[in-house]
This record gives sequence, structure tokens and C-alpha cells, in this order.
Amino acid sequence: MADQQARTDGNKRSTEIPVIRWEEPPEGPVLVLLDQTRLPAEEVELVCTDAPALVEAIRSLAVRGAPLLGIAGAYGVALAATRGFDVAEAAVALKGARPTAVNLSVGVRRAEAAHQAALAKTGDPAAAAAAALAAARSLHREDAEASARMAAHGLAFLDELLPGGGHRILTHCNSGSLVSGGEGTAFAVALAAHREGRLRRLWVDETRPLLQGARLTAYEAARSGMAYTLLTDNAAGSLFAAGEVDAVLIGADRIAADGSVANKVGSYPLAVLARYHHVPFIVVAPVTTVDPGTPDGASIEVEQRPGSEVTELSVPQVPVTGPGGGLPVAPLGTQAYNPAFDVTPPELVTAIVTEEGAVSPVTAETLAELCARSCP
Repeated sequence: MADQQARTDGNKRSTEIPVIRWEEPPEGPVLVLLDQTRLPAEEVELVCTDAPALVEAIRSLAVRGAPLLGIAGAYGVALAATRGFDVAEAAVALKGARPTAVNLSVGVRRAEAAHQAALAKTGDPAAAAAAALAAARSLHREDAEASARMAAHGLAFLDELLPGGGHRILTHCNSGSLVSGGEGTAFAVALAAHREGRLRRLWVDETRPLLQGARLTAYEAARSGMAYTLLTDNAAGSLFAAGEVDAVLIGADRIAADGSVANKVGSYPLAVLARYHHVPFIVVAPVTTVDPGTPDGASIEVEQRPGSEVTELSVPQVPVTGPGGGLPVAPLGTQAYNPAFDVTPPELVTAIVTEEGAVSPVTAETLAELCARSCP
């Protein structure tokens, strides 16, 4: 069992990971990404020179996580504009790269709107490109600020529910610096608890099929000196039964108007387990993840991933033999059901924590009030 004890030295240091940056070398502007498919074995960067390269990086999950996808989408529009490509065409391709995460389309629309407004006002493509880049950089800064505020609101809400500290938190998928302009969403709350000496244990679901928990959340927890333990997804029930979980904290890729939450597949079973065992189930996400245009959970398009992600294992630097480019773990020709997300109904969600505060109970009315104040 992977079991890491807390490290007490340097707990206050920043643990943000440089996952995305804009650079302007002599040959032209580029977007540089940390390739998350190569973690934790190695830290390798991808250099995107145009929108199609970024689309492929998004589809392959080299760059991922709802808030970061919004930032990447905005930079993608700026990249197309700055290099003189068709901005509208790039925006369409970027928005369609992954359908479930609403932040991607929000970021693309924001940069595209800035570009269109500047072009209409000045008629100058260079000024319009600069406006798109400014919009992307602004979104990047805002997400970092939102991350810090979510961490503070989330820890306050957690302490209100569970006074005394010693929190044992179960998390699913990955929701730290790797998905954010700052220190993340749900993971940022656990990190804040760790820094305040109130985190007893972070339980990390491996998160099938691509092991985002094992590869990425454990990577971030280790970097942060947190006490964490990795577990298989189907071991979570035994943890609840043993009374070893005080709260579940997850992120979100889209939150419908009624409070239904789309997150990495496996989140819904955790919500059911949490309700049965009377454990708070808390979603942490920026307000840009709330989509008033999606009325309910049934209206959320759930991305279907390639079956090879289930029937094969992708291991960097290891020879591959499977048709999908990985190591086969199932008989050749096996069909696989591989949704990237599932949807948790609002009645199973204790609270949704945003940078504007916590919404509890989670209803269409409470979310509408939140959106009236702050939703884009």
C-alpha cells in the first residue's frame, strides 16, 4: 500500500506546479504545457504552436481539469489570433475538444469575444490578438485568485461540519495545481487543512481508467508533504464501513442548473456511499463550472473515452503491443464501457463550495442566487 506520512518542514511553501505558460520566442508565440500523461514518471513539456496542436493535447489529456481547460482554451484563441489563423475556426475546434467540461467553452468564448470586440473597434488584427491574449491572461489570474478563496471557504465549511480538526478526507480524480491557475479546487481545501495541521489523512482514489489519482493526486500530495494513502476505487466502501472517512471532497467538470454534478467517473458511487454512511459529500469548483444553460443532470453530455484506456495500460518508456498503444490487460477484441464522467444528483451533494462561498443545501434556487451574483 502506498502510504506517505506528513512532512512537517516547509508546509507553508507554495506547491503550485507550472502547468501552462505563454512564451514568445523569436520564431513566434507558443503555448507551453506540462504533459500530464507522462506524470509521475517524468516531467515533460509540450509546445503548441497552433490551435490544432492544443486540441490534440486536450483530447489526449496532456492538459486537463475543468479550470485549466478554460485557461488553455482562452490561450488557444489568442494563439490562433496572434499567429494569423482563423480565430472562429480555432474556437469551434477548441470548444469541441472535450464536451463535458463547461469551463473549456467559457474560456474560449471569453477570449473570442475580446478578439471580436477589439477587431470591430479598431479593425486591427494585431490589436484584436492582443485583446484575446489579455483576456486569457486575465482568466489565468482570476482562476489563481479563485483557487485561494475556494480553499479558505472550503476549509471553513469543513471545520464547521467537523470541528476539532484531524480530518480524514477522501478525494477522487485530481483537483490540485495540475488543473488550475492556482493550487486547485478540492485538493486545495485538503492542502489548506494540511497547512493548518488539521489534516489527519488524505485518502486518494486511484481513479480509473487513467489513474489520475494514482499518477497525479499522489504526485501532488507527495510534493506537498501531506499524509496520504492510495487505494483502489473499489476499496472505498470498506473505508466508509470502517469509519475511516470524515468527508469526501471532489471537483467538478460541469454543474447543471439544478445542482447535478458531473465529475470523473466513480464520483456518483462515492456520493451514494457517503450518504449511506452519513459522511459529508462536498464539491469544490469555481463559479465558471456552474452552467445555467444546462437544466439538469440528464442534459449533461458525458464524454465517452476510447475502450483501449480500459483494456490496455499506458506506461511511459515501456514497449507497447496493444492496438491502442498500451500493454494489453484484457483479451484482444474485448469491448469496454468507458465514460469519462458520471453525474451525481443534487440531493446527494452536501454542499458546493465556490470562490463566492458555500451553497448548502444544493438546489436550483440556491444555485440561481449564486449565479445572479457571480456567474458569467
